[in-house]
Amino acid sequence: MKILSALLTFVIVTALILLAIPVLTAGLALVVVFGCFFIWFLPILLILGSDQTSGGEKAAWIMAIIFLSWFAWIFYILLAPLKPQRRDYDQGNRY
Repeated sequence: MKILSALLTFVIVTALILLAIPVLTAGLALVVVFGCFFIWFLPILLILGSDQTSGGEKAAWIMAIIFLSWFAWIFYILLAPLKPQRRDYDQGNRY
């Protein structure tokens, strides 16, 4: 009787594992898809939050990333901002 109950338990556990494989696979596939989307979207989020560029230049960099992908992100890190930033100095305290 012990062998029969052990065999029945083994069959039930095996059936549950086989039924869980498609669910786990679908969940893993969704995690991979969302992870890849996040990795693709990350440079856009970083540019949106950056203070190096503004306005049309920021929009141009985002469009470049959408159409050229990570190469544009590397260029952004190396080249942004395209125009030199203007520095405001206090004119009243010159010696």
